Amino acid sequence: MPTRAEKFAGLSVALVTPFRDGKLDSARLEEQIDFQAAAGTTCICPVGTTGESPTLTHNEHERVIAESIAASAGRLLVMPGTGSNSTAEAVRLTKFAAKAGADAALVVGPYYNRPTQEGIYQHFKALAEAVDIPICVYNIPTRTGRNIEPETIIRLAELPGIAMVKEATGSLDQASQILSSTNLTVLSGDDSMTLPLMAIGGRGVISVVGNIVPGDMKALCDAIDAGDLPHARTLHHRLFALGRDLLGLASNPIPIKAAMAMLGRDTGEIRLPLVPLDPPLADKLRAVLAAYGLSVKA
Repeated sequence: MPTRAEKFAGLSVALVTPFRDGKLDSARLEEQIDFQAAAGTTCICPVGTTGESPTLTHNEHERVIAESIAASAGRLLVMPGTGSNSTAEAVRLTKFAAKAGADAALVVGPYYNRPTQEGIYQHFKALAEAVDIPICVYNIPTRTGRNIEPETIIRLAELPGIAMVKEATGSLDQASQILSSTNLTVLSGDDSMTLPLMAIGGRGVISVVGNIVPGDMKALCDAIDAGDLPHARTLHHRLFALGRDLLGLASNPIPIKAAMAMLGRDTGEIRLPLVPLDPPLADKLRAVLAAYGLSVKA
């Protein structure tokens, strides 16, 4: 059976936000979006965790949304991050994204203030009722401090505006409960969980690794959809070490920004309180990129 937001199935990429000399680098952002369009990526997700949204000003956040939509020019779907631990702020950002022409909004669970499940439900209900674009519920309790329980997501699925879940709990049991009880489109929030999640009915991934190897991540999604499990396993195992280190050497997006700099695709600049990789970890990352077959700058 088709899921609620099938047009978002496949590869979405959680874009980095490029900086140069401490400021947004609009030209580089457009270049990175062109790179994703050429790879056949389904959707881009700017200003999420990977896009360093916590350190962007409100003006910068809105600029990245608007510039990403303009640069995509209809070639890719755009699902920007519009979450906040303030419901009013999340509604404001989501309304801005909708007015700017976003195709959907990626909304992380309210963080830090640790609302009850009822509070989480009311938060997303307010968003779903405020805009006409579909909402993707982003569940990443390691970042937010509060899991959005399957029962809450099943309840949210009764609202027409709630269309997707970005599943980053690492729990296949939780994902299975959602998939067996709703028609929501479930997307993996962890590169390494793409194959197992799609095997139980997930429809794709919102990928960090896709910033540098979108073709390989797309091929993995396509192989699973085609029922070619041997090829999917081969791609999964090839991508595993790359995904592990890009997300495990330090907090995201520190390693992916470093990798993109090593590949000549970004300055690698990040904003405090994030700091660059320590030299031994940078050396390890450089070796992993080279082992994967990527051309690393000296």
